[in-house]
Amino acid sequence: METARQVHRLVTGYQVSQAVHVAARLGLSDLLADGPKSVAELAEATGADARSLARLMRGLVTVGLYVSVGDERFANSETGEAFRSDAPRSAADWVRFVGRPFHWQVFGALEHSVRTGEAAFADVHGLSVWDYLAKHPDEQEVFDRAMTALSRTVSDAVVEAYDFSQFGTVVDVGGGRGMLLSAILARCPSAEGVLFDRPEVVAAAEELLAGVAERSRVVGGSFFDSVPPDGDVYVLKSVIHDWPDAESIDILNTCRRAMPPYGRLLLVEQLLDQAPDPVRTAFSDLTMLVMAGGQERTTDEYGALLAAAGFHLTRTIPTTTDFFLIEATPTN
Repeated sequence: METARQVHRLVTGYQVSQAVHVAARLGLSDLLADGPKSVAELAEATGADARSLARLMRGLVTVGLYVSVGDERFANSETGEAFRSDAPRSAADWVRFVGRPFHWQVFGALEHSVRTGEAAFADVHGLSVWDYLAKHPDEQEVFDRAMTALSRTVSDAVVEAYDFSQFGTVVDVGGGRGMLLSAILARCPSAEGVLFDRPEVVAAAEELLAGVAERSRVVGGSFFDSVPPDGDVYVLKSVIHDWPDAESIDILNTCRRAMPPYGRLLLVEQLLDQAPDPVRTAFSDLTMLVMAGGQERTTDEYGALLAAAGFHLTRTIPTTTDFFLIEATPTN
């Protein structure tokens, strides 16, 4: 019987994901923030069909998102609280992204990637994921908000695990809206920072960098062409895993050309051979495959990439998350 249940969970996981996505879209956890509410109250607030909403809530109770308190009244569970938009590390924006059709439809073409070794995104949407986002600003906004949400916990863990106070200038390459850079500069009041990403991405960085605006500047461009020069440390969080080996080496070469001989490189990535949560890292690896043709890598694989771009991997540093700091220096 337990085998049958496990088979059912494996096969129907997508149903749970979509149910959770709908809950985030409707803002149910926000509506329950001040205490239990009836289905009728939730339906009125969301404009949903009450009977269908009751069925959704019953399903979400079984997976631990909400708690039934009787008479078709529901409350947030501890997990449900994490979906509130005002939660310190809210999961809401991340869930809204994962459940978007443009994202989950690509997993329907996983077989294409397995058979060909190529990203499935272009097979489904006719464009690479990056070109698609550039052409669809609404989806770019959802993506950027999700990456910012995902970065909150990781950024806090990175600044706890590594001493950035030794650097005068920190260049955050592919840094999105600046979540990590703002955390580094807040921790190191004498440091200055440069946020570098595509122009349409860094255009929205003002809010996150507001507290460190006098010590930071924003530069738009492509890391395949150039990155801001003469930084003491170049940080790339969740950048290299987006790309196949050849493109990854190109990005690393760009950074190598820009940095002084004493500069340092820090990659913030998951490591397949050291993963605290092997399930998460393995499926992140599949996500990289279908979305962009990238991959999660082992320590040795990162060492090989770095060597090909003129770096020496000096050490890996764990954080309290699934991510590691991969430190490298230019080879002489």
